[in-house]
Amino acid sequence: MVKRKIVIVGAGGRDLHNFNMVFRNDPEVEVVAFLFTQIPGVDFRRCPSIFAGEKYPNGIPIYPLDMLPNIVKSFAVDEVILSLSDLTYKELGNLISYIISTGCSFKILGLRDTMLDSIKPTLAITATKTGAGKSTVSRAFVKELVDRKLKVAVVRHPMVYGDIEQNLVQIFRSLGDLNRYSLTVEEREEYEPHLELGAVVLAGVDYRKILVEAERIGDVILWDGGNNDWPFFRPWYWVVVTDAIRPGIEVNAFPGEVNLRLADVVIITKVGIAKSENIKIIIDNIKKVNPSAEIVKADMEVKVDNPNLVTGKKVVVIEDAPTVTHGGTPYGAGYIAAKKYGAEVVDPRKYAIGIFKQIYEEFHHIGPVVPSLGYTEKQLKDLETMLNNIEADTIILATPAKIEKLIKINKPITRASWELTIVEGPSIKDLVNEFLSRKEPKTYNL
Repeated sequence: MVKRKIVIVGAGGRDLHNFNMVFRNDPEVEVVAFLFTQIPGVDFRRCPSIFAGEKYPNGIPIYPLDMLPNIVKSFAVDEVILSLSDLTYKELGNLISYIISTGCSFKILGLRDTMLDSIKPTLAITATKTGAGKSTVSRAFVKELVDRKLKVAVVRHPMVYGDIEQNLVQIFRSLGDLNRYSLTVEEREEYEPHLELGAVVLAGVDYRKILVEAERIGDVILWDGGNNDWPFFRPWYWVVVTDAIRPGIEVNAFPGEVNLRLADVVIITKVGIAKSENIKIIIDNIKKVNPSAEIVKADMEVKVDNPNLVTGKKVVVIEDAPTVTHGGTPYGAGYIAAKKYGAEVVDPRKYAIGIFKQIYEEFHHIGPVVPSLGYTEKQLKDLETMLNNIEADTIILATPAKIEKLIKINKPITRASWELTIVEGPSIKDLVNEFLSRKEPKTYNL
């Protein structure tokens, strides 16, 4: 039998899930490589055989995306499977053209092939684009569910940046459990707030096994989406977050528009700082593609835990990395807080070293803020050196991750965070009531 040779393009999340769901045991297919993009410093690794399966006793190599032409030529690749999120349609089109130009066919797997069904009520929180405020909304739902004395199993979209073999199934019941794994800053900033609210967090690589554990642990499952990807578990109720300061992105990003079309409710955040005409554009776009969706308007007020460290001070701002890198926003809560409380923001770009110099050169849209990169020990060291060299009074940390426990910082820290307030439409309590009234998953003609 002549096997069809394929390459899977992703960023250490959806790609491994798609492999496990569709290709792992397919006798007619040989996956010759994974190609990672978006996340710096996590390529040139190997997906181990313990996950890849008996067909791949030596595992599957992981290379950067720019090696695609060489890999196609060396391995006679027939098809490229795109398993990547957070793309504008222009980026998606350019990527498809790049793939087709190598001579390969191109494919995207859909919901029917990639979703798992749960026996427990499943609530999905996803977004139209990174930076919309999904994490803040997720926390609001977790708090409401926990306050009702429900056991909440939060299953986080994968962030496979560490040792794949050691991270097939991760279960975090307390903050202390975080130290059992070599977690990145990005992982910590997503897990810590849920743990502090009293939920159990699950993540890893093998989502078939993770689902079994989540069903055992939780009365309900909350899928906490990554980027603007759709869920791995078929929701019983689907919440999609989009933000009012980026009108049009809700129907111009992949797969964010997929989420929008399938949402039960769309929460438009940041309405307090948006133009009314922009909010109207977003509402019109929602109604065009999903007229049955409930629409909620919400504000996100930014606060800091110690304003005295900000007002009148020279500050350096750290924003969560995905929001200001492939999320496409110049800044987030930290910069807004600095301006709100009357601080002088020190431009960190002239202090950039190592990976940060590379990031600023690649993502020209980033403003005078520091992305919270920490995917490797070298990146954490670069972050520490850079922060300590910047001439400032205070660090505004706009990520829940306790970076100060990972690196030594020579400046006082204050945390900036968003606080969600419903302005118009059903409350979080009302939406949870609607979710809990559901008796089965959504169908989507599956």
